[in-house]
Amino acid sequence: MKKNVYLLIISICLLVAKKGNAQLNEDQMGAWYMYFFNTTFNESPWGVQGDVQFRNWNIAGDLEQLLLRGGITYKPKKADIKLTLGYGNITTGSYGSDKSTSAESRIYQEALFSVQFGNRLYTNHRFRYEQRFVEGQDLRTRYRYNLFLNIALNKAEMNKKTLYLAFYNELFINGQRSTGNGNTVEIFDRNRFYAGLGYIIKEGLKIQFGVMNQTTDNWSKNQLQLSFHQKF
Repeated sequence: MKKNVYLLIISICLLVAKKGNAQLNEDQMGAWYMYFFNTTFNESPWGVQGDVQFRNWNIAGDLEQLLLRGGITYKPKKADIKLTLGYGNITTGSYGSDKSTSAESRIYQEALFSVQFGNRLYTNHRFRYEQRFVEGQDLRTRYRYNLFLNIALNKAEMNKKTLYLAFYNELFINGQRSTGNGNTVEIFDRNRFYAGLGYIIKEGLKIQFGVMNQTTDNWSKNQLQLSFHQKF
């Protein structure tokens, strides 16, 4: 019990912590539209997961990123953890009237495990390691940690017709500073803090809507997020 209390305190601290004092603040509200899916192969520990994300610098029309990602999952029967090996393809657009884009291919490995506190607090912890092949740059690596917290409102359990608060905080750390051609980046890459409202439509299908603040070493910006999550 004491261990879970300590984990809850650490989780809350991580959720409310985010990097401030960005060099440039973008006042225009952006928007991300996202679809996540996952499934398992019958009763085996193997499965697949993926997501499609259409990100805009504004509400619609000014492409920030188009992200397509998928992976093979493995969940040991005697451990509450899911491991993933995956690949992502990312097209990144420029801010404003500039329509130029750049491409990135990404291989990633991740571990996801959950911890529940009492009847209404549900957390997930995700550790992800990425190998990034960015157009015009040397191979880059990045470390990511995401803490998710869901708080059930009208029910004690997260099942059909449950309304819940959803939070997450994700920290990104670059594996190296050099990107090639004499260019460098900071070790701190970015931080994302999100708060929203979710609803479980039925078993295996839920929807969330909220606002995410993304802070990089150069700018800080708010983005609306609308996401669908499906398990089948």
